[in-house]
Amino acid sequence: MKVLKFGGTSVANAQHIILTENIVRKETSPQIIVVVSALQGVTDNLIKAAEQASDKNENYLPLIKTLEEKHLNLVKELIPILEQSAWLSFVKKHFNDIEELCNGIFVLGEFTDRIKDKITSYGEFLSSNIIAARFKFEKLDAVWMNSADQIVTNSNFTNAKVDFEATERNLKKYFEENQHQITVAPGFIAKDHLGNTTTLGRGGSDYTASIYASLVNAEELQIWTDVSGMMTADPKLSSNAKPIPEISYQEAMELSHFGAKVLYAPTIHPVMLKNIDLRIKNTFEPEALGTLVSHNIKVSAAEEQQIAVGISNMNHIVLLTLEGSGMVGTPDISAKLFQCFSQEKINVLFITQSSSEHSITLAINEKDVVNAELIINSSFEDDLKFNRICPVKIESGLSIVALVGENMKSRSGVSAKMFGCLGNNGINIRAIAQGSSEKNISIVILEKDIRKAVNVLHEEFFESEIKQVHLYICGTGNVGSKLIQQIYDQNKYLQENLLINVRIAGISNSRKMAFADKGILENELNEKLENGEKACSKKFAEEIISRNLRNLVFVDITANEEVPEIYETLLKSSINIVACNKIAASSDFEKYKSLKNIAKNHSCKFFFETNVGAGLPIIGTINDLIRSGDKITSIQAVLSGTLNFVFNNYDGSKPFSEVVAQAQKEGFTEPDPRLDLAGTDVARKILILAREAGYPLQFDEIENIRFLPDECMQGSVDDFYATMIQYEDHFKKILDEAKKDGKILKYVAEFKDGKAKVGLQHIAPESDLYHLYGKDNIVILKTLRYSEQPLVVKGAGAGAEVTASGVFADIVRSV
Repeated sequence: MKVLKFGGTSVANAQHIILTENIVRKETSPQIIVVVSALQGVTDNLIKAAEQASDKNENYLPLIKTLEEKHLNLVKELIPILEQSAWLSFVKKHFNDIEELCNGIFVLGEFTDRIKDKITSYGEFLSSNIIAARFKFEKLDAVWMNSADQIVTNSNFTNAKVDFEATERNLKKYFEENQHQITVAPGFIAKDHLGNTTTLGRGGSDYTASIYASLVNAEELQIWTDVSGMMTADPKLSSNAKPIPEISYQEAMELSHFGAKVLYAPTIHPVMLKNIDLRIKNTFEPEALGTLVSHNIKVSAAEEQQIAVGISNMNHIVLLTLEGSGMVGTPDISAKLFQCFSQEKINVLFITQSSSEHSITLAINEKDVVNAELIINSSFEDDLKFNRICPVKIESGLSIVALVGENMKSRSGVSAKMFGCLGNNGINIRAIAQGSSEKNISIVILEKDIRKAVNVLHEEFFESEIKQVHLYICGTGNVGSKLIQQIYDQNKYLQENLLINVRIAGISNSRKMAFADKGILENELNEKLENGEKACSKKFAEEIISRNLRNLVFVDITANEEVPEIYETLLKSSINIVACNKIAASSDFEKYKSLKNIAKNHSCKFFFETNVGAGLPIIGTINDLIRSGDKITSIQAVLSGTLNFVFNNYDGSKPFSEVVAQAQKEGFTEPDPRLDLAGTDVARKILILAREAGYPLQFDEIENIRFLPDECMQGSVDDFYATMIQYEDHFKKILDEAKKDGKILKYVAEFKDGKAKVGLQHIAPESDLYHLYGKDNIVILKTLRYSEQPLVVKGAGAGAEVTASGVFADIVRSV
């Protein structure tokens, strides 16, 4: 014998019931029990109608009429015309009964659990009768069996406990007298020993099917629903959730307990005791394999390496914390707390206690919080009065997330992996619990983080092939546009070789900003930005945080002074930052140090390699030296590709202003070239290198020996070019003084003995700085280990392409 259970979506309407009929028709077992739920939404609406009646709201009458019409229409679609009259009368009679019950509730203003069970029982009663009739009219050997006549329970209305011995006697007698191939029965409903209607709790139709399977020793229990088995995560939260082919009873119980809605948690126990396989199938994809829940699961070599089988979650959770010095060494506190909750039928979902016994924390459903607080205050009145225990602390707006798997047992590093990936994404864990079986690690987090947490965990434990990275780019100028193009061009390579998929989830220029959680496609980028909202760096940061995506990187490719103001907010939300903008790293030393510490304390990255030398690995090299125990003793460098280009090309044959204009045209300068030529940019760069080398240097401590006349620093950019023409003799004189000694001009930054300076120098042919061409940069590092022969980093230090590639490298390193 097999037992097949069809849920509300499987019997939602006539079309779905015909699909159910086809599944039953193909079943070859000599005897099957078909357990059905109420039509989709009916149970909820029956409760709603009764609640409206108890509130003196006459809207219950049209609601009942709507439900009646739903069932009448179902009869008209499923039952032959000549047979409809009796069944239409059957439906009307029972809806008259429902209306009478609600009228009584309306008069009394009272809606008890006993009446609730009576009213909700009609949903399954009606659906199962209509479906049984359909089967018979379609020439199937079917009969209707009333579960209320078979399943005996106690009188705990709305969540009754089954008397298995009495139920087994009833079933044995029934099947001795009835030998039809198909027995259709309503789920959810039962009766107590006094004959009162009871129910088995919401989701109880699954439980009904499991009870039958267990007591008739079925070969298999099938749960037919609207998904192809249990999933590795809630598909509404994670689009990458996958069906679980096979799972143990224990794993299935853990997942269903914490919200895996495809299976009602109590369902598993009866069939588990009898070693009966449970299979979860999809009514709308009957050929799909579904999930097999069994003691004898066949595990492949790959699955043996799989740490977890699934992630489940439960929302609308409240944490209650009871603490106080009077709890230490008092053995009956926990017992007293659980006893009072048990008496009030408050289900405790999660428990954790400090080893000091100073506090105990429980998670319960949000709907129980008022009652729970009252019972705690009442039960611990004396302890609260004499301050042995503090008033109960209540935290709401929370969710439980559970990582489940048999293979977690005795596997080191699972918790570290779980907590690490959550921490790296700024998800704070409020409470933790793990049983000694090690099959389940449960955490409590903010409900607003639930989607992010499930996706992060799913990616970490079930999607080893691809990691989803979300970028928010601020700045679409010369470097920014090159970076964006590199990302689109290189994304396929990153997926295939580094197993990361980079999405541009937000973008901003100086005018507009736009967002797309699933990523902005290359062909829609310009249109998306053009139609975006007004740009605002503060609002950009707020959007990034509120969207709460996983694996975030904020990229600043501006020279804007406002953008670095949002760094602290982003870092405190554990959002990685890659900055081409030098302002933050060259700001006040305490601000710079604070940002570095915030990044460290919030488990995120703050990278700014391209602040110095574009794509050259200068900062990274210094960091590696420091981490390995070396010490930087001096730095000598040519750090401006712009100035190097200018003085490499200025030979007196054409005016200095023309060489500067050429550098600007080729993209080697800032929009205002004075930022480069005045040495400010170079001073910032040597400041950053000195700080990364471990020296607390401030910007105003750097000696800047300028070669530009003061008049060049005044007015607009056009004024600057005009003034340079007037001072051509000044620039020619500087050049000639170098030439007469056989030397060339280089703008050099130096750091030694805790002091830094920048300025033009005459460089002799034997110097390492002499042979620099075009836009080359060079950094010469002397350290305790590289004292005689310095370490030299040399290469192109300017240009949009190389700078963008340096930013890109930082992005990849940050994730």
